[in-house]
Amino acid sequence: MTTLSGQTAIISGGLGDIGSAIALELAKQGADIAIGDLLDDNKSEQLIAEIESHGRQCIYHRVDVSDAEAVESWVADVETRLNVPSLIIPNAAIITIADVRNITPAQWNRELRINLDGAFYLAHASVKRLLHLNRPGRVVFVGSWAAHAPHATIPAYSTAKAGLRMLCKCMALELAPFHILVNEIAPGYVDAGLTGKIFDNNPGSRESSRKRVPVRELITAEEVAQQVAYLCSPENRHMTGTTLLMDGGLSLLTSGMEHHGK
Repeated sequence: MTTLSGQTAIISGGLGDIGSAIALELAKQGADIAIGDLLDDNKSEQLIAEIESHGRQCIYHRVDVSDAEAVESWVADVETRLNVPSLIIPNAAIITIADVRNITPAQWNRELRINLDGAFYLAHASVKRLLHLNRPGRVVFVGSWAAHAPHATIPAYSTAKAGLRMLCKCMALELAPFHILVNEIAPGYVDAGLTGKIFDNNPGSRESSRKRVPVRELITAEEVAQQVAYLCSPENRHMTGTTLLMDGGLSLLTSGMEHHGK
């Protein structure tokens, strides 16, 4: 399947479980891939090799998404080495397990700078280039059901994701006339990434969380990637400003306050 042939995807947090899965899925569908993360360059070698095995180009940048100038330089270099990014996936995120009484101002600030500011910086820098070149594109923010369901132990994460959702809507409204569609994927309990680490560090939490989900299943990183690919597809011509909620029915329950993240 090469529905994304000729396009370049840029993915922040691209070496994490979800970011890697998105990169591979978009590469399988024909896109060249630019991944950014904070890990050493050698950590990207396996992912780059796998993407290249699908006949696609892949480059890695070590970049701090909370630094607007660094993100702008990243986007410019991707355009020089591959092409202007037309599939923009702000995915980088961190999570702090601390309620409002115990989270420090430094923790709060760092989380919002990465989870919200960093997502804006990548979307903003990339979209400016698309507008300048009069090209269409897709922005898919990796959000969370925590954007609308209160989680007492992760207030900074939930607040950042709620802000991300409104950013998505504002950008979608402004950019629709230019054929740049902006959407959010909002997973529930993903057995990978940030939530996967929480499960690993808390024995029994994986199974108890699975039982709480109405469909009685956890989400895989690959399933998130497939839905991101759908939102990136040229066949998606009308969905913009939309939250694609894939939480197995968690949002039908009264509260998410005892559980964590995406």
